[in-house]
Amino acid sequence: MNAIRNQVTIVGDFGKNPLVTVFESGAMVTRFSVRTDNDESKRLSTRIHRFSMFAWGTTAEFVNKYCRSGKRVAVTGRLVNRTYMNAEGIPRKVTEVEVRQVVILKS
Repeated sequence: MNAIRNQVTIVGDFGKNPLVTVFESGAMVTRFSVRTDNDESKRLSTRIHRFSMFAWGTTAEFVNKYCRSGKRVAVTGRLVNRTYMNAEGIPRKVTEVEVRQVVILKS
């Protein structure tokens, strides 16, 4: 049962093109977002949810090479909470998906 703790799968459209950071150690992280919408809400109004995500290593390389804005993807990972200081020095909390696997569903 421990294998499925803190696991999330999101199917949606790839947001903006990925942002890649390569560290001095050679480690690579890719940050991106995936947009989803609620089919039921289309009847009433468009309700879009955007999920912030990041991937390391070979998963980061795959995302950077093959994923572009608008592609339909399925992403599996875990939820991660972090705190950072914004430009004004105010602490902010965010929840992101640390991506383990990405599958491109359509181009």
